[in-house]
Amino acid sequence: MFVDQIRIEVKAGKGGDGSVAFRHEKFVPMGGPSGGDGGRGGDVILVADEGVRTLLDFRYRRHFKADSGQNGQIKGMYGRGAENTYIKVPTGTSVTNFETGAFLGDLVEDGQELVVAKGGRGGRGNIHFKTSRNTAPEIAENGEPGQELTLQLELKILADVGLVGFPSVGKSTLLSVATSAKPKIAAYHFTTLVPNLGMVQLNDGRDYVMADLPGLITGAAQGVGLGIQFLRHIERTRVILHLVDMDPENGRDPWEDYQQIRHELEQYDEGLLNRPEIIVPTKMDIEGSAERLAEFKEQLAAKVDHEVTVLPISSITHDGVQVLLQTAGDVLERTPKAVLTTPVETDDVTYQYDDSKRDFEITETDEHVFTVTGERIEKFVKMTNLDHQDGIMRFARALQNWGIEEALRDAGAENGDTIVIADFSFDFVE
Repeated sequence: MFVDQIRIEVKAGKGGDGSVAFRHEKFVPMGGPSGGDGGRGGDVILVADEGVRTLLDFRYRRHFKADSGQNGQIKGMYGRGAENTYIKVPTGTSVTNFETGAFLGDLVEDGQELVVAKGGRGGRGNIHFKTSRNTAPEIAENGEPGQELTLQLELKILADVGLVGFPSVGKSTLLSVATSAKPKIAAYHFTTLVPNLGMVQLNDGRDYVMADLPGLITGAAQGVGLGIQFLRHIERTRVILHLVDMDPENGRDPWEDYQQIRHELEQYDEGLLNRPEIIVPTKMDIEGSAERLAEFKEQLAAKVDHEVTVLPISSITHDGVQVLLQTAGDVLERTPKAVLTTPVETDDVTYQYDDSKRDFEITETDEHVFTVTGERIEKFVKMTNLDHQDGIMRFARALQNWGIEEALRDAGAENGDTIVIADFSFDFVE
């Protein structure tokens, strides 16, 4: 089964918790804090693998989770960082954030990696919180939560030459003649349901990948028939072979077919019309096809204002096939590879504080219950170790310094009301 679009959920590892510990060693005067930091959580990384041809495996496993970092230890020992989790995907996979629609990257080369979820950093141990005023702090951070995303994976096949045209114009037959691929071919009208790939090997030693793409019908760009499922696969083909049926008994008009396919390509992406194109009239072994071809060429000459290449073939008798394959190879050599964009990862972040906007929201979710939401405060709560009094006092100072305490009063919170932040709840005390 060929699967070219799937949704998966990934979760990076949580950072290890920092430790609260103190030295009790002989001959060490005064002792002091010695809690180590937690280890970093594992990343989730997608890896392009030429040996993977489809996204089928993800139909049976859609949840991926990296390991958490090890907690900090006594004597200032750091916790061990977790191993990264690697997920193999086919080359040609495009990755987007399903919830936001943000493009994350393309995996187009064998072995290429893309970090899609970063592991959380380890929490700091109490060795970092020692000051001249607090020489024995019972403060440590919990590990930072790992990133959690829902990803949309979309496979767009990487082919040098793509065969396009209406169903049953001879695309699969040409692929079977030009390569060793064995697509389904029948003596009745049907359309290929999945892309088929084959390797063309020319006599002069050159080779290239040819793709038989599912047949288009009118309205494909709006999702009719296979619609977008087909069109996404032509985005990365460098040369288009546009097959047009010349059978006089098929009840279709070659010129209208040619125009309709061009219209669907334009509706999907105008840039596709600028790709090098070779028009391939097919089924030239059938009686009356030569007359149809002559009429088609007259229409091209009268209505197309740019130079076009027309190479008629018969896949049954193999007439014209070698000339077509050689010409396609020549055009391919003159056509540069498409430049695909992969975001450049950087750790440099610029923060701009705007005191006119607060980065949290307060909602009265029930009678005498207020919920505080906001990325910064929720992350702070998750990373605060509330098992020790010093940690609780640090949390209380943050509520006051960030204006949350005052905002709760303005929202109507009174003594004894319940305040909920992330998965932590406490009583509001004046």
